[in-house]
Order: sequence, then C-alpha cells, then structure tokens
Amino acid sequence: MGTTQVTVAIRNPAEPDRVWEGLFIVDTGAVDCLVPRRHLEEIGLFPLGQRIYGLADGSEGQVDVTTAEVHVTGEVAGGTIRFGDTDAQPILGLTILGSVGLEADANNGTIRRQPHVRL
Repeated sequence: MGTTQVTVAIRNPAEPDRVWEGLFIVDTGAVDCLVPRRHLEEIGLFPLGQRIYGLADGSEGQVDVTTAEVHVTGEVAGGTIRFGDTDAQPILGLTILGSVGLEADANNGTIRRQPHVRL
C-alpha cells in the first residue's frame, strides 16, 4: 500500500492573494485538513475556535481550527483547517476529498475522480 500525496493550496478567503501551497498526505482516517500553524499565520489565518479531535494513538486533543479555501486538482472547496505543530506533515482529510469528488486509492497511492460528487 502506498502513501497518497497531492499538492494542495490553502487560500485566505478574506485576502485571496494570500495563499500557501504544499504537499499533503491524503489521510483517509482524518476528517479535516491539517496545516502547520506558521503557514496559516503567514497567509493571515488565525484560530476561529477549538475542537476536540480523536488522535491516531487513541488520545484526544483540543486543537485550534479555522476555515479556508482548499484548492486541489483544479477544484476548490471551503473547509475546516486544523492548526498543526511547526514540523507537522500537512494532511488532506476526507471532507475536502468528498467535497470535490475525489477518493483515495490506497493500493497505488493515487487519488481518482469519482463520476459525481455524493450528496
């Protein structure tokens, strides 16, 4: 099984000229996206609130969140973005994938377009 990675751009909806682009791991176990805090703050995005997330190790953690435009494979969706640690790997979660009609193929490490976006 391969790791699926894709280039994603995070745009500040209030200031569309401010954007950060990076290589994200597609995490089919994650609902929302995660971006290192420093990149979000560089484009003028700051916490709008906090959420409690279940972490991979079974623990729970309260995390700062914001919203942003997420651009992936020529498509755009609005989504919740978790603030990650400085060295965190950016993560693309299932909400954005589904919103733009994509799904991960874990067997070959790619994403593929679905014939339609599910309602």
